[in-house]
Amino acid sequence: MTIDKIKGVLFGQAIGDALGLGTESMSKKEVELYYPNGLSCYDEIIQDYHRSRWNKGDWTDDTDMMVCIAEAIIKDKFINLTAIAQNFKDWFNGEPMGIGRHTFKVLAFADYVQYPQKVANVIWELSRGTSAANGGLMRTSVVGLLKENVEQYASDICSLTHYDPRCIGSCVIVSLLINSLVYQNRELSYEEVVSIARKYDSRIEEYVELAKKDDIALLELDECNSMGYTLKTLGAALWILWHSKTFEDGLLAVVNEGGDADTNAAVACSVLGAKYGYSSIPAKYINGLVEKTKLFELANNFIDVINKLQNQTIKPNKIILMNTGEKPWMENAEEKYPLCEIHFLHALSDTYEAQCWKDLLLYPTLPDH
Repeated sequence: MTIDKIKGVLFGQAIGDALGLGTESMSKKEVELYYPNGLSCYDEIIQDYHRSRWNKGDWTDDTDMMVCIAEAIIKDKFINLTAIAQNFKDWFNGEPMGIGRHTFKVLAFADYVQYPQKVANVIWELSRGTSAANGGLMRTSVVGLLKENVEQYASDICSLTHYDPRCIGSCVIVSLLINSLVYQNRELSYEEVVSIARKYDSRIEEYVELAKKDDIALLELDECNSMGYTLKTLGAALWILWHSKTFEDGLLAVVNEGGDADTNAAVACSVLGAKYGYSSIPAKYINGLVEKTKLFELANNFIDVINKLQNQTIKPNKIILMNTGEKPWMENAEEKYPLCEIHFLHALSDTYEAQCWKDLLLYPTLPDH
């Protein structure tokens, strides 16, 4: 079941991306004009200048960047932010099609790989804190397939290019949704999603509320001035999760709304893949993918790495314990954290800060293989 869902996430992302290209940047009226019966398969995608640059059934930058993350995890067998940044830069240097403006600005920096999050912060500050594009969210699905520290990894990987708290919160929500569906077979409740949203930015909650309503049109996914907004894409994914009865039902619903349809569908269908699994996806969408073979190989390699990590006892090489006033706070520390270098900090003036830092695990150093 878990393997079926992991494959469902990866193929769901690619399928939503590939079919969503057919209505990308269209208004709802334009979708109805070009696809009177609705877009439902790759062969129907019109071949205007924009879409003719890809073969029918090919994915775009959304899945390209997800693959960059997955390949770094497969190679290093843990989260190496520098390796992920390097993969992003190598992909960028290949002059990919469809790259978003914000992502382009970040990856164009000569020293991006050395200081990715600093560069992302600079670009965000130059926008006066207004840039909240969905380029971080579009690739986060694979982060939800990790077994541990998903919230932290989702935040860190998002901020390699997108620094706005709305972007980070969106990535965290979708990654945790996927993780819960894959490994616990459980949807996060509306209340749980709202609770996560409030940790990052109050503006996220509005789109969570819109996603609970019956009409997807309330999200205005085709509104020209907000196409590519991370909260629109988050809202689309939540709406599809909460209202669709099947994978195909959700896929077609989001694709035929237009707007930034490839990204909206990539994210929404990765979540649907986590919910319904690979086995629920109609064969025509899988078989029609141009890079189907590559994606099968990626999925199998990723599953192999996840299984190996799951069977290891991975210890952090360093741990910090803070004195929060609880007694006995140092008792049995060596037994609780064997093979670790333990540091005890005895005083913090701010009680809240102390509580937040209690039992802080630093990023683990994994065994060499």
